[in-house]
This record gives sequence, C-alpha cells and structure tokens, in this order.
Amino acid sequence: MALGTMTWGGDTDSEEAASQLVAFVDAGGTLVDTADIYGEGESERVLGALLGDLVPRDDIVLATKAVARRTDGPFGGGASRGALLSALEGSLRRLGTDHIDLWQLHAWDTTVPVDETLAALEYAVTSGKARYVGVSNYSGWQLATAAARSSAVAPLVSTQVEYSLLERGVDREVVPAAEHHGIGLLPWAPLGRGVLTGKYRSGTPADSRGASSVFAGYVEHHRTDRAARIVQAVATAADGLGTSPLAVALAWVRDRPGVVAPVVGARDTGQLTGSLTAEDITLPPAIRSALDDVSAIEVGYPERGL
Repeated sequence: MALGTMTWGGDTDSEEAASQLVAFVDAGGTLVDTADIYGEGESERVLGALLGDLVPRDDIVLATKAVARRTDGPFGGGASRGALLSALEGSLRRLGTDHIDLWQLHAWDTTVPVDETLAALEYAVTSGKARYVGVSNYSGWQLATAAARSSAVAPLVSTQVEYSLLERGVDREVVPAAEHHGIGLLPWAPLGRGVLTGKYRSGTPADSRGASSVFAGYVEHHRTDRAARIVQAVATAADGLGTSPLAVALAWVRDRPGVVAPVVGARDTGQLTGSLTAEDITLPPAIRSALDDVSAIEVGYPERGL
C-alpha cells in the first residue's frame, strides 16, 4: 500500500498526520504520495515537517505531483518547462528535501508540446532533484505517447489513475499501454471514493466525506445502482472470509495485473490501520472471479481486437 495525503493540512491536522505516518511506517509502509495542489501546498508542508525528526527521510519513498493548471504568469502554467521546474522547486522547498523519489505530472496538458514537458522531467532526473518520474490521470494514448517519447535517462516508471471495483475504465486502454511500456500502476481511490467500504449502504454517515460540502459530489459519483450491486458482492465476500469489505476491495485492486501499490488515504489512524489489514488478505480464485464478473465493464472494438 501507499499512503495518500490529500487531506493533510486541511481535514487532517498535523498531529493526526504524524500519527498516520508513524503507523504506516511501523507497519512496513514506504511509499508516501502527495501533490503541490493538495491544500495549495499545505499537504507538502505538513509532510515535510514530519520527515527527519519523526521518520527518517531515507525510510520514505517520497512521491509528489505537479499540477498542470493554467495561470496568468509569464510561463502560462500548465506542463510547460518553466512552470514545471518552478513547481519542482516549490515542492522541494515545502517538503524540506533536496530530492523527490517519484515526481509525477498530475495531468496531460493539451496546450504544451509533449517533448517540452518531457524535457522538464529529464532535467529533474539529470539534476538529481528527482530520482524517478511518472504521470497521473493520463488516458491510454497519452500514456503510450509520453512513454514512447520519453528519454532513456528519464523513462516513465508509473501512472497514477483512479482504479477500483467501481472504476475500471482504465482496463480498456491504460492498463494494456502500461503493461506494454513496463509502467507500474498506482491506483488512487481504490475504495471507490469510500463507497466500497459499505458505509453508505443505508445512508450517509454524518462524519463521512459524503456528508461534507467539499467532498459530497466526489462520493456521489459512485453511488449508483451498479455500485450498489458491487458493494453487496464485496460485503458478501467479506462475510465469507471473516474480514471487512474495505480489506476485500483493496486486496482485489492490489492484485490486479501491473498494480504496484494502491494509494490509500484515511480520516484517522484507526481507519488507516483497517486499510493496512488488506495486506494479510488473499482472495480465493472463486471470489476474485465473482468480483471480476459483477464489476465487469464493456470492452468492445477496437480494444478487444477483431
């Protein structure tokens, strides 16, 4: 598993973030993911303040992302070379480190030539400011294009995409493209934005994201009739295995072809500990097949071939 920090510096304060980080590392976790856009940089600042004294920097595989947001500045923002290198310096400063282990592009930018974007990634690697580079939220053709044009010095090693029993769109083209180019998958929202935990089956808990004015729409995206059928199947599997729906859903995505580590976020340390129990779960073939079937998406021409 990877530890996601999207709410750090916002809904998750520094004290709770410290508790989560210690619990994650104590459980054997290493990959911690953040982004310059999370809390407008506050997530990076909180994480950076915890590295060193609380958890040794070298014990963490530190990953962050640069958002491709357009601005009115002289470089126009987005994935231009100037904007990306400025974003990199900002992330290094907030994280209090001289290098990032995995620097990722948060999204494709249609307004910047891909070769210019990739040149910024190559500079990040050759300068020692980034050890490895990856992307996030790229479609299949975007991932394949960037992978094919990236240099041998700074090849893409990962792509972070939404992937869960409720969101399997990447199975059509992103997963095959990643496999072809040897790129690892880092699924975000592996719990279907919380819906796969089963906590929304009978309503919206007052302390859940679904009840938040900020995240309500984010959760509602997966509260559909199809999702309800999948959640029921996950709950049935969990009952049979004597574990939680959360653990079953995470184990399913963890073991998908090409997946390196699902990125899990948590409201508190107890919730994070529950997610980490999925590491001890092995889904029997019959249950895995049943979950594959109930969550299957339509894959037609040309993805499936002639």
